[in-house]
Amino acid sequence: VVDNGSRDRTREVASSAGAIVIDQPERGYGAACLKGIEYLSQDPPDVLVFVDGDYSDYPEELDEVIAPIVAGEAELVIGSRILGGAPSDALMPQARFGNWLSCHLIRVLYGVRFTDLGPFRAITWSALERIGMADRNYGWTVEMQVKAAKLGIRSTEVPVKYRPRIGKSKVSGTVKGSVLAGHKILWTIFSQWKRAS
Repeated sequence: VVDNGSRDRTREVASSAGAIVIDQPERGYGAACLKGIEYLSQDPPDVLVFVDGDYSDYPEELDEVIAPIVAGEAELVIGSRILGGAPSDALMPQARFGNWLSCHLIRVLYGVRFTDLGPFRAITWSALERIGMADRNYGWTVEMQVKAAKLGIRSTEVPVKYRPRIGKSKVSGTVKGSVLAGHKILWTIFSQWKRAS
């Protein structure tokens, strides 16, 4: 568990459940993910799974998320909240629209079809190394998917359930957060496309 400045009992609860808790004082989703990758690089796993710790994802679906990798069918698996029929109170209208627009642009510019930029995902360590993740905040998920598309990394989606998170989202829960995230996601899509052309 990477704790990047939580003000609740994340550290205490995770530690008492047996998790290794890593501190990342820098705020930002990507910064937290990069810190976890840095820790795991000491003894890299074959497969790495990313899942949000805010109650919105269902970790018990882990087997379904990694199944295409285990079967040798994919190197990157996105848990799609859209395919899983996420309720409207869990995936807000601005998030749904942002997902649709981003996935449409990825299909048009890169020729790869996704339905979601969801956080619950699995990737092989070798594919992760080839991608070379760098984004430290809102662009993390889309960076992974766009770079995977550019590199020809075999990707697929599986339906996952989704529920309202505990607490207010710093991204989709505010107008400012939604605008900043939307800008960063679109910038990531187009900047990667420009580099490829």
